[in-house]
This record gives sequence, structure tokens and C-alpha cells, in this order.
Amino acid sequence: MREERYDIGMIGLGVMGHNLVLNIADHGFSAIGYDKDPNKNAMMHKDAGPKIGIAKSMQALVMALKSPRAVMVLVPAGPPVDAVIRDLLPHLSPGDIIIDAGNSHFTDTNLRAKMLVEKELRYLGVGISGGEAGARHGPSIMPGGPNDAYERVRPIFEAVAAHVDGEACVTYLGPGSAGHYVKMVHNGIEYALMQLIAESYDLMKRGLGLNDDELHDVYRTWNGAELQSYLIEITAEIFSMVDTETGKRLIDVILDVAKQKGTGKWTSQDAMDNNMPLPNIDVAVAMRDLTRFESVRKLASQALPGPAGKLDADRATMEPTLRRALYMAMILSYIQGMHLLKVASDEYRYDLDLEAVARIWRGGCIIRAAVLEDIRAAFQRNAQVSQLLLDPHLADLLSARHQYLRTVVSVSAQQGLPVPGFMAALGYYDAFRSAWLSNAWLPANLIQAQRDFFGAHTYERIDEKGVFHTRWE
Repeated sequence: MREERYDIGMIGLGVMGHNLVLNIADHGFSAIGYDKDPNKNAMMHKDAGPKIGIAKSMQALVMALKSPRAVMVLVPAGPPVDAVIRDLLPHLSPGDIIIDAGNSHFTDTNLRAKMLVEKELRYLGVGISGGEAGARHGPSIMPGGPNDAYERVRPIFEAVAAHVDGEACVTYLGPGSAGHYVKMVHNGIEYALMQLIAESYDLMKRGLGLNDDELHDVYRTWNGAELQSYLIEITAEIFSMVDTETGKRLIDVILDVAKQKGTGKWTSQDAMDNNMPLPNIDVAVAMRDLTRFESVRKLASQALPGPAGKLDADRATMEPTLRRALYMAMILSYIQGMHLLKVASDEYRYDLDLEAVARIWRGGCIIRAAVLEDIRAAFQRNAQVSQLLLDPHLADLLSARHQYLRTVVSVSAQQGLPVPGFMAALGYYDAFRSAWLSNAWLPANLIQAQRDFFGAHTYERIDEKGVFHTRWE
């Protein structure tokens, strides 16, 4: 190891940690890494240049860093993070910084930060999105915690992050667990978008009979227009990939059982705790759970009657209808996530700048998409807008497309093709349009009457203030 001290340390040299170290070195900063797996240390040593060091222990890594020391931790969320922190503590000094760059639950981040501040250490919870390629060439970075601790690593983060129109896709988001909370909601939106795209695939493959080449062409064309996004881009590429073992298209030999790591579920859970509607994220989590029951689904397909699942529509008409419906449903998914961030910012005192959140999501991250420019512009017009459905431009985008969404939901239901994501988006849109004063309303008054009937939970009236209870029997 060299005599000059390193700018930052990296504990955890898996795919993400390894690539981030290379990214850091590419931008002129020095980094030293350590992993308890000697094979990962050896891989890092193989790729290391003059700006990269490999430590033989955590203690050696800490001693090789510039003061105040900044140690980034990239290990699986949960107990592994606590184990690394526990092993680091004897070697750190007051003012040093631990950076948790994994997908930790925001409540764990709060507990760790509280524990570390009592030891005069600073803790940053940093969300990083972009996968393997993003870590290597420029991710979206979502840091939260003490602002002065962020300033210590800000030049490094701004250098390695993705850049859009000359702006780095990183910004200080707020105190405590703000960074990990924003990353959690990012992943929830990701779940919703992936569910919608998967439903569009099903509609075109089963419903319209398109083959893989045709699907590739459709998604590639869509990515060149209003649906331009990372997820649409990679979807097009997926349909052209050939399986080396069978010679078939790889997509056709992948089992239709979707797994998850929990961030979508966490988003839904916290939204429910805050009484926030996130129907597209909720249904995306539910449908991933449903795919696990593969054997039951096979039996049910034989036992339960229903339509054949073929759309009674020609491709020339249905494809543009589906494209416009998908665009609307994707916008509504972003709107749901942003609404949760607004409420959570007030509840947890993050003081989030939602325009900045939209800005740093435009590049590097998995949910990057052209529509984020429209969302950013909405917050620039009115930073305090409580619900993006109220933004005139976004409202115009939605009102011009809602009939296409209705068509997709209607014809899919008639032909027995499951589109719970599209249905959730339409239900969300129509529910927010409903209010007493417009002579359109939600039947929640019946729900309140039922709750009061069986549990004396009370209700409110439209004609006078107060809380009321009726003896219904």
C-alpha cells in the first residue's frame, strides 16, 4: 500500500462495490477496498490501478484513509450492515463517516444514525440506483444524513454520478434516513412500471399474437417516442436475446415466477402507515407474490372458465392505443410515488426538494425516463403542489389519454387477459376525479356508515361540523 492516504474506503467488493471503486478511480479520486471474501479482493487487485488499494483488514483500510475518514459499506441490507459497523467501530475516531450505500430499510438507518451520533460518528444513508452498469459508468445517487458529512464526499459523488444536461444526478436530500427513503420509493415506482410493461407484453403476445421479433420492434419504436425510458429500452433488447443452450429466444425459456428483495413491499407498507394510496405499487407487489403459486395457477387454468385471452382487435388499432394507455399508467405510477414522498417529507421532517428528486432520477437510475422532465417542470412551476394530478400540464397529458386506458382495461377484461396494473391506474385516476361538489363521489360514506353500525367508529356529516354516532339497531 502506498504512503499517501486514500480519499474513501469501500467495504464490500461485490459487483456494485467493485464497479464503484473503478468509477471513483476513473474520476481522479483514490479508493481502498476490502472484502472478507479473498476472491473478491483478488478480483479487485486484478483491476486495480494506481488510484486503487486493497486492504488486508478493516483496520488497515481505516488507517489508510484521509481524515475525517469516509468508509462506504456496500453489503446486503440487514444484519450484514450491523456486523460491518460493529467491526468498524474500534478503529474509527470522532468525526469519521460511515456511508451505508445498500438498500437498507429507512427505519434501520434511523436507529444506526442515532447509535453512531452518540459515539460522535456520522452516518450517511445513501441510495444508489443503476445496477452494475450504473455503478461503473454513472448511477443516480440519493444521499441523506448530516449535511456536513455529505460535504466531505460531495465532490466524489458528483464526479461519479450520471450527468444529464451537465447536471450531476446526485444531491443532498435531507437529514436522517431521507436518502434511503427516497431510494425505497424509487424502487416501489420501479415495481409498478415493470408490472405495467409486463402487462403490455402479455396483451401483445397472447392477445395479438406478436412474436419476439415483432415485440422487439414495438418496444424499440416506443422507446424512440414519449415512452422513452431505460426500462422500455432494455425490454426491447430482451426480446432479441437468443438462449445459447436451446437456440430459442431467452425470454421464452425463463420461468414466469417473479422474485423480489422487499423494497416494493416496504414502500406499500409505509404508504399504508401514512394512509397514502399507492395502488400501482401495491398491485405490482401482489402480482409478484401471485406468480409464486405456479402449480395452483396451472390447475386453475384448467378448472376455471373464462375467455380464450385473444383480443378482438387488429394490431394497427390496438398497438397505438396500448402505447398511449401505458404512457398514462406510467405517469400515474410516478405521481403516486411523488405524492408519498410529499407526505413522508412532512411526516419524517426530511424537507425534500421534489424537483431535485425528479432531476437526479433523470439519469443513471432504473426508472429514468423522458417523462421525468415533465415532472421536474411541474415542481419548478409550483414547488408546493400537493398532488401532481393538479399540475395543468400533467393533467392535460392524462386527460388526452384516459380514453385509451379505458379501452385497454375494457377489452382486456372482456377477453380474460389480466391487467391489474392498468386497472389500478384507471381506478386511481377516476377516484381522484370524484368529489361531492362535482356530483361525483366515492362510496366511502357507505363504508363509514358500516363502520359506525358494527363498531361505533363514528362518522362526519356534510351539513355540519363534528363527529357523530348513530344507534343503527
